[in-house]
Amino acid sequence: MVFRNFAKYLVDFFRFEKLDREYIDKNIKLENLHYFDEALAKGKGVVVLTAHLGNWELGGVVLAQLGYPFWAVALPHKNKKVNDFFDAQRNSKGVKVIAMGKAVRSCITEIRKNHMVALVGDRDFSEKGIIIDFFGRPTHFPEGPAALSLMTGASIVPGFMLRNPDNSFTLRIEKAVEFSPTGDKIKDLADLIDVYKKIIQDYIRKYPTQWYVFRRFWVE
Repeated sequence: MVFRNFAKYLVDFFRFEKLDREYIDKNIKLENLHYFDEALAKGKGVVVLTAHLGNWELGGVVLAQLGYPFWAVALPHKNKKVNDFFDAQRNSKGVKVIAMGKAVRSCITEIRKNHMVALVGDRDFSEKGIIIDFFGRPTHFPEGPAALSLMTGASIVPGFMLRNPDNSFTLRIEKAVEFSPTGDKIKDLADLIDVYKKIIQDYIRKYPTQWYVFRRFWVE
C-alpha cells in the first residue's frame, strides 16, 4: 500500500498543470487555514512544518494557488535535467524553491518579509542534525525548522496534505507550536524539536501507509 500511494503521489506531481482553483474546490478539503492567517498577522513570517507524508508537494501548490506567499526548501536532484523539471513544476504553480544546502540566508530573508517557508521536518539528509528519539529509536532530525523559528521569531505552523480513500485530499493545518525560549540556544533547539516531533509522530501513526521515507532512517 505504501508504494501504491507513493506512485499516486508521483502521478499527482506530473499532473500539476491540471491543478487549478477549480480542482482545489472539487477535490481538496481545507481545514484550519486560519492558523496560517493568525501567524502571518504577527508580521514575523511563518515556518511551515510538514513531513514526507501524503502529498506535501501538492500542499505547497494549493497554498500558493490560494495566494499565500509560499516558499519551499527542496533537496536538489543530482541530475540537473530532473532537478530543473521538478523546480519548473513547482514554479509553474507559484511555489518558489529554495535549494537545500544554500537555504539559511534565503529562508531568513523571506521570513523577514513575512513570507511562509516550508520545510520537511522528518528527515535529515546531511546526517549532521540533532539525534533524538523517534518512535523509540535514535535518529538524526533536521534542525532547520526549529533553528529558523528561534533566529527570526517566526511561528512554526504544522500542515499536512493527506490522501483520502477516494483519492481526494484533506489539507489539515495545526495550531502554531507553542514554545517559550529560555535563551539557552542549544537547549531551546532540542526542546523545540522535541515538541513538534511529537506532532509528526502522531500523523505518521495515523497514516502509516502515506509516509514515504525509503532510505536508511534510524541510527544503527
